[in-house]
Amino acid sequence: MAADVSSIEIRSEKVTIVARDGYLLGANRFHAHGQAKGNLLVAGGTGVPQRFYRRFAEYVARRGFNVLTVDYRGTGESKPATLKGFEMSYLDWPEKDLPAAVDLLSQEGLPLYWVGHSFGGHAIGMLPNHDRLTACYSFGSGAGWAGWMPNAEALKIRLFWNVIMPVIVAWKGYMAWSLLGMGDDLPRGVYRDWKRWCKYPHYYFDDPTMPHVHARYAAVKTPCAFVTSRDDPWAPPQSRDAFVKGYVNAPLTLYDIEPAAGKPVIGHMGYFRPEAQPFWDEALNWLQQAALPVGQEATSLAASDN
Repeated sequence: MAADVSSIEIRSEKVTIVARDGYLLGANRFHAHGQAKGNLLVAGGTGVPQRFYRRFAEYVARRGFNVLTVDYRGTGESKPATLKGFEMSYLDWPEKDLPAAVDLLSQEGLPLYWVGHSFGGHAIGMLPNHDRLTACYSFGSGAGWAGWMPNAEALKIRLFWNVIMPVIVAWKGYMAWSLLGMGDDLPRGVYRDWKRWCKYPHYYFDDPTMPHVHARYAAVKTPCAFVTSRDDPWAPPQSRDAFVKGYVNAPLTLYDIEPAAGKPVIGHMGYFRPEAQPFWDEALNWLQQAALPVGQEATSLAASDN
């Protein structure tokens, strides 16, 4: 178990990242307490601003890692004055935005770890530079198909995609789901792509217009862990399993969280709330373990945290 680090103050600063096509992205850098054990990139979920991950980033920095959080184009600190008329593809995030963050962090001579949330677990396979990642750990990444969800959530999501959101997008010109209290607003292009892929049981692996996606994911050989809570309505274990089949050549660890009776619901967002700290420790320990040379004893990890 990691020592109590809650009282350690962490130095952070706003930075600007230049995406691979020149788009400017707002990001925040959190500096490690003591000698850095590695760099860690937080790849957030769709419609989830980087500020949501601040507590997690500060905790990880207290554990001795440099951390970078980023808002993808069209969101948070990286959005234009108005989303109406703003054109982009959902794939711009994993093909242009996140690769620039990987480029930046991989130049510093430290192991580069990835912690993803929802979309952040999808993005690994679409990165042109995933080979620079030392190990990846993702929470709540699923295929997005309503058929994998509990019945009540599936009905809600089908109404969302087929009835409610088309009206809102036609009215506002973008995915204004903040009107429903569901997340930060998103560009029309993200709505268009996301809606299409969520029609398929295996997400874009089943999209006939994207046959190349299989080879991209097959190229990933980085150790990856995919963790989901059994009470996650958007990405329950069966949804996670349907998606990660695409990582056919990556060493995979799949783990299901069993929500504790009497404890707060984890759901799709609880992985990064303060009460989830034990999950954060598990993630960091797993990432460090995955980076060790084959055959090295796990006790070296425990020693490094004491």
